[in-house]
Amino acid sequence: MSKRTDTIKSLFTAQPTGSLSADNKNSGPPSLARVSAGAVRSLKDTFSEVEKENQELRDQIAAGASIMEIDPLLVDASPVVDRLRDDDSSTDEVLKQSIAQRGQEVPILVRHHPTIAGRYQSAYGHRRVRIARQLGILVKAILKPLSDEELVIAQGLENGPREDLSFVERAMFAMRIEEAGHKRSVVQDALAIDRAEASKLIAVAKAIPRDIVEAIGKAPKVGRGRWQSFSELLLDAEAVERTRSAIGDSSFASQDSDGRFLAALTAARPRVRQKQSKDRTTRILAVNGKKIGEVERANREMRLVLDKDVPTEFADFLVKQLPRLFDTFAGSEQQEDSHDTQGVSRKH
Repeated sequence: MSKRTDTIKSLFTAQPTGSLSADNKNSGPPSLARVSAGAVRSLKDTFSEVEKENQELRDQIAAGASIMEIDPLLVDASPVVDRLRDDDSSTDEVLKQSIAQRGQEVPILVRHHPTIAGRYQSAYGHRRVRIARQLGILVKAILKPLSDEELVIAQGLENGPREDLSFVERAMFAMRIEEAGHKRSVVQDALAIDRAEASKLIAVAKAIPRDIVEAIGKAPKVGRGRWQSFSELLLDAEAVERTRSAIGDSSFASQDSDGRFLAALTAARPRVRQKQSKDRTTRILAVNGKKIGEVERANREMRLVLDKDVPTEFADFLVKQLPRLFDTFAGSEQQEDSHDTQGVSRKH
């Protein structure tokens, strides 16, 4: 019998009824005289959620499931992974302490392993299995015959709302369901989304190399928009290389998951090329000191700009003379090279 459920239920009914609990939390009974109307509504909502989950478990049992205690070492995870590495182990520690004190109140859901006799596969409850192994206790489980499709749908519907999957985890989960050979409709059912949303999730997951996603982690504070922008940047092979180079830096791993995402996003963005040299402008003066124009040099380019007071006829004359001037220049360069060569020959 759940202490938490009975505490909430005692606020609204005279006789508490036995039911399965949604979690391992416990709180003392508040005084109704000091509870505001808003708090009562909140408690009612919480009670409704508990009752809903209890009813779902009762429905599972009525549909042919049975609750049993099994060795957690015999339980394998679902073949479709829905989690990325999490830097925060505090939630595991809280759950571990709760189970150690109160026992496991919410069973996991398993099926017989399809290929290995005597073993099981879990649809959900992976954390509870891991903690049961650490505590050295048996794990309570609902054993139910599930097809591959039913397994991933149960996994998605249970883990999605309760554990609050991040955007990229939902995207990777959707892609892995499809890679496992399931139809797009199974993705929709598992994540409770429409076909358009499923397509967007899978498109983002496919555009980002898996090693980059795994290096970043779940990035719980990063939403759809930035992940989509990131996936578009990674369509460029050079952006992928820059991102992998950033991941290999020693400072990358020292950041939390959201920080690692920002570092990867920054690396993927095109680098702004800095100007190699400042523009240089040289004034051109006539013999009498009058300004004729300016020569503007920028990197390897040079532009001649004549002053507005210079006659247009001079501009035409200059254009006609440029080929001859260039030939004169080229001839003088050849003569200098010839003299230099002769000087070297005489020295040797």
